[in-house]
Amino acid sequence: MSLIKRTDRLPLIFDDIFNTDWFGGITNEHKIGFNTPAVNVKESDNDFIIELAAPGLAKEDFNIELDNDVLTISSEAKNESKEEKDNYTRKEFSYNTFKRSFNLPDAVSITDILASYDNGVLLVKLPKKEEAKVQPKRSIEIS
Repeated sequence: MSLIKRTDRLPLIFDDIFNTDWFGGITNEHKIGFNTPAVNVKESDNDFIIELAAPGLAKEDFNIELDNDVLTISSEAKNESKEEKDNYTRKEFSYNTFKRSFNLPDAVSITDILASYDNGVLLVKLPKKEEAKVQPKRSIEIS
């Protein structure tokens, strides 16, 4: 059995710099799932919704920050297991961290952002400002 060390981190760094989508996320499919959870962004007439797949975490594990119209979602989960058998002791540490940042459009009302975590999915609701919402069709009278 041979172990092969993968040395493909350098291309990922370049992808992080050059491949971003319109909402500020990373479009590198190879990195999704490699300590970076997958994200869906939906837009409706009234809001944007960010869905972040992060099963196995608790809502206390997340940190959501807003700084200068940049929304950052991060998490750091530490697990430690200890196994003792005969005279041998083995400890295994596990750290799982990630950080995703999104440039928010001007249409988002930053004071009304809500977040919830249910069944392994973090939902962040970004309501639109009233002036950015789709207005109903109306008739304009000619004078």
